[in-house]
Amino acid sequence: MKAITFFFAMFLATVASAQSDAISKYFQKYVDDERFTVVYVSGKMFDMVNKMELELDDEKAEAIKEVVQDLRGIRILVSEENGQQFYQEALKTIDTKEYEPMMTVRSNENENVQFLVKENGDNLSELLLLVGSEDEFVLISFIGNINLEKVGQLTKAYEDEGKVEKHDNPRP
Repeated sequence: MKAITFFFAMFLATVASAQSDAISKYFQKYVDDERFTVVYVSGKMFDMVNKMELELDDEKAEAIKEVVQDLRGIRILVSEENGQQFYQEALKTIDTKEYEPMMTVRSNENENVQFLVKENGDNLSELLLLVGSEDEFVLISFIGNINLEKVGQLTKAYEDEGKVEKHDNPRP
């Protein structure tokens, strides 16, 4: 029984590693390509932000720290040419079956947007955004332990600020 459990765990680790490698390989393929704007933020940067004294009100600062404390990285690729070609290539390279669609948009103007999530219990292990149009391609991958409740608290902190501003500016 222990052997079966061990092999099953190794299989899951291999599958997870292969998926991560697919995104990494796609990212690495274009990291030096001048047609792309490339951004990578490592987990160390998030550790640093978490240790900083943020100059926001306490509710916002705490909400930001709560969201970023468990992120391990963000990868962003953007190209302003051959958008549909890069979008289709990404779909073929990255096994999107590993993800659950959170939102999909397809327009008559040949624009596609997919917002995909990979779950890990009550949390998400990755948020993946893919956008393809005639003249633009965007891939954004947030990796880490993403707690949707904490993201909701961050959103609420900024929404509450907007409500206060509306009340401070009465109509003429």
